Amino acid sequence: MELRSLIRDIHNFPKEGVVFKDITMLLQNPDALKKTTVALLNLLEGKDIDKVVGMESRGFIFGPLLADKLNAGFVPIRKPGKLPSETISETYELEYGTDTLEIHLDAIQKGDRVLIHDDVLATGGTAMAACKLVEKLGGVIVQCNFLIELNFLNGKEKINEYSVQSLITY
Repeated sequence: MELRSLIRDIHNFPKEGVVFKDITMLLQNPDALKKTTVALLNLLEGKDIDKVVGMESRGFIFGPLLADKLNAGFVPIRKPGKLPSETISETYELEYGTDTLEIHLDAIQKGDRVLIHDDVLATGGTAMAACKLVEKLGGVIVQCNFLIELNFLNGKEKINEYSVQSLITY
């Protein structure tokens, strides 16, 4: 099964000029969901992970599945005001402004070996903000992995100090 065939392009979403990579067909197919999870795990072969960090919101899909298979904890990183306990935040640049992410202050312990996971690596801003949050709490980034990398946006350059793995590149 070719996973790429289950990812469709949605033109002009969420705004004019953007081609959105829609993974819902992949998620709806049980065999593809299993194959994707196994393939993402294979990107981590030999790595010891304590926590998997997933970014809102599509990082919440495969992040917990990976955490379960790795016998690791799952840590959500969310938009401001969405986490109920004390948080720290990181603001980062977008093509059209800024955005902010938050993590619970007690989510990562000093020395935790962390996998950063998200569905798409585009410009790298979200991933870099997540890495900074984890490191502020004393975590060690073992790897950043992504289902999809849009390499024409050069996001990997922003996080090139870390090990970066992507399952599918465009």
